[in-house]
Amino acid sequence: MKTIKIAIAGLFLLIANATNAQVSVNVNIGTAPEWGPSGYSEMEYYYLPDIEAYYDVRASQFIYFGGGRWIRTARLPRQYRNYDLYGGYKVVLTDYHGRTPYTYFDRHKVRYYKGYHGAPQRPYRPRPVYGYNERHDNHRDNRHHDKHDRHDNHDRHDDHHRDHDHNGHGRR
Repeated sequence: MKTIKIAIAGLFLLIANATNAQVSVNVNIGTAPEWGPSGYSEMEYYYLPDIEAYYDVRASQFIYFGGGRWIRTARLPRQYRNYDLYGGYKVVLTDYHGRTPYTYFDRHKVRYYKGYHGAPQRPYRPRPVYGYNERHDNHRDNRHHDKHDRHDNHDRHDDHHRDHDHNGHGRR
């Protein structure tokens, strides 16, 4: 009888532990991005008027029109790489629930035109601050390489001078 009680208690603890693990995984799915407007607990989509795109909070994807169709991606397309997600206005679509918010794009485009700003917004988290040597993007810094390229040209010029003796005659 004692063995059965211990087995039941162990099973109960195992199930409780699995339940906690499941909850902690689900909590992170569909959370608002750091740049998203604070104060909205149950939102599914933002409309970004300045770039005429949507953001799906649940899927953590941008939705934009390109190549004749609506595209879902984890990152903004190249033409919007300099768009400031923290500073740009986000319209929280509280009245739409579904998978295709762009069904109402014609309405959104007119009502929330490029440059539209409604009530002031604050992001969930402040904009990250980067130090002097920290890089916040994955782009290669070509200025560093250009500097060395100039030195390489100078070095080649020095090599040319080293090939000549002091009398101006080349080595033989």
